[in-house]
Amino acid sequence: MMKIAVASEKGMVTGHFGHCENFMIFNTDNEKVTGTETVPNPGHKPGFLPNFLNEMGVNVIISGGMGGGAIDIFNQHNIEVIVGAFGSSEEAARSYLAGELKSTGSVCHEHAHHDECRS
Repeated sequence: MMKIAVASEKGMVTGHFGHCENFMIFNTDNEKVTGTETVPNPGHKPGFLPNFLNEMGVNVIISGGMGGGAIDIFNQHNIEVIVGAFGSSEEAARSYLAGELKSTGSVCHEHAHHDECRS
């Protein structure tokens, strides 16, 4: 059993993790999606979302881009971070399961909350 969270907006991978509309959570077993739930983004506060998703039991987070502070916290929780994804959220989760989705390592430095990411 593994849980994959995808930062999403209208079913598509969002460009910036912290500002997504919601998280699509894909429950998987033996590399197959066994269930999906959509969790609204509870709000962008420094350090909050990685801990929130960790408490939900998420093992992997997929996003278009993400700040370095969030990546550090995910790493502390042993949650795999995949950035540089785009397109359908479900397709991204399936590509990850198939071993086809790799992180580009694109860390977001250009967004409005630049200083907050360093907390």
